[in-house]
Amino acid sequence: MKSIMMRENTKIIQIGDKVIGGGNPILIQSMTNTKTEDVEATVSQIKELEAAGCDIIRCAVPTMEAAEAIAEIKKQISIPLVADIHFDYRLAIASMENGADKIRINPGNIGDSSKVKAVVDVAKEKNIPIRVGVNSGSLEKNILEKYGKVTAEGIVESALDKVKIIEDLGYDNLVISIKSSDVMMCVKAHELIARETNYPLHVGITESGTITSGNIKSALGLGLILNQGIGDTIRVSLTGAPIEEIASAKLILKTLGLRKGGISVVSCPTCGRTQIDLIGLAGKVEKMVTKYDLDIKVAVMGCVVNGPGEAREADIGIAGGKGEGLLIKKGEVVKKVPEEQLLNTLEEELKHWRE
Repeated sequence: MKSIMMRENTKIIQIGDKVIGGGNPILIQSMTNTKTEDVEATVSQIKELEAAGCDIIRCAVPTMEAAEAIAEIKKQISIPLVADIHFDYRLAIASMENGADKIRINPGNIGDSSKVKAVVDVAKEKNIPIRVGVNSGSLEKNILEKYGKVTAEGIVESALDKVKIIEDLGYDNLVISIKSSDVMMCVKAHELIARETNYPLHVGITESGTITSGNIKSALGLGLILNQGIGDTIRVSLTGAPIEEIASAKLILKTLGLRKGGISVVSCPTCGRTQIDLIGLAGKVEKMVTKYDLDIKVAVMGCVVNGPGEAREADIGIAGGKGEGLLIKKGEVVKKVPEEQLLNTLEEELKHWRE
């Protein structure tokens, strides 16, 4: 069996001023849910996502007005923009002419070979990468007949067929995306395709669901794929605000040791000894620490009895009891404060943090 093409050895692709593949950092993507034609709303959302840590943004381009809006959107944002195209090859061409840094197409649904060639010719002229995207729900009839149903093997065959169409037109500035809502099928498909190609892979679990189910499915699927050395850029697809996707993606990468930086918050589960609003406090801490670019671990504990010991592996921690709380460094209690001052005490410590 062929060996897996590890991300360190995948082809390097430039997207705007960012690069993926070849062992470069795994980049986080999301997709706007505004009407792309609404430039003001779309730009506002992109800036919010960028501030949260989004590296590359994708926008739907269902109309010519949306394709033309890309020109104005690009003037106002700082991260690369990917135009998402279905069915109409003219929208792909217009998007590139208006400044898209990359286009996402399925060569099987944008028309005959002459239309595919027209798109590739413009991409080649402008050196714009093409993301070849295939979802389990878009497999061709002959693939379904061959395998009898949707399978990982069928997804991979369909994707490689589409890649060959573009390669035969003399272009290899490509990224591949194969997605399924079936987590284990998606994992298997990535394991298979990573043995067949050196193109960088955009990884995600499509239609993963709401915040809770989507996060669980994405963490499992992305974790199994990324931990094998597969994947160069990711999106956590959630039925929710796009900003949620960024937070989840960052946490998945940090948990796997694939991204450094940013404060990691750990907190204990509530129990009968808890005498403070631990759930509310942990939520406030998690939101507050996003303002600080520190590569440390912060613990939030709900018990002054076990808190210091449980927070020993954290750089800094707080533990709350009835009416009072503790500030903890490296497992040692350094200050006792009134309960209502716990959050402010922690923030003051972070403002002046020194190792």
